[in-house]
Amino acid sequence: MTSNTPTQLTPEQYKQKMQRRKEVQTERLARADQKKGLIIVHTGNGKGKTTAALGMVLRSLGHGFRVAIIQFIKGAWEPAEKAVLSQWENQLEFHALGEGFTWETQDRDRDLATSSAAWEKALTYICNPEYHLILLDEVNVALKLGYLDLDNVLNGLEQKPEDTHVILTGRGAPQGLIEKADLVTEMTLVKHPFKEQEVKAQPGIEF
Repeated sequence: MTSNTPTQLTPEQYKQKMQRRKEVQTERLARADQKKGLIIVHTGNGKGKTTAALGMVLRSLGHGFRVAIIQFIKGAWEPAEKAVLSQWENQLEFHALGEGFTWETQDRDRDLATSSAAWEKALTYICNPEYHLILLDEVNVALKLGYLDLDNVLNGLEQKPEDTHVILTGRGAPQGLIEKADLVTEMTLVKHPFKEQEVKAQPGIEF
């Protein structure tokens, strides 16, 4: 048996249905009385992982919180996000510490050293209670490629203050990180103009 759609309901039936939904939501909100800093993972092959994380960055900045962004892998170019976010220079620390895609660097030892240095920098912010949100952009890729040790990263996340949020982006997030996280979103690739139409990366869309 299927339920009636909103257009099939009478005004009174619709009102009663919405009232029941409101009661359920009110009850759920009343139960959700905990507050904690979250470990958030954005992964998957679809586009939008960093973009979604930057939305949280903007919200935090808008609330007056201090934020740190550390970019792994990326960094061979000056990211446009950095130019936009520079107006919050008193609240934001932005470090693009990668040297570009692995097929560009072609030097595993150098990639290992760069990722290790980026993680050490990230850890200083993760452990600093003055920072409300830390974005570790593309760190999942560094984990996937073996540039960082998963146990070291998980141990580092254990050191964060109770109210601090940490976002980890990038495809290929390891299962151990997914299990540790409080919120995991997987971006699914359906269509992409580069793969299907050979449309090159464009400013404002990809960078």
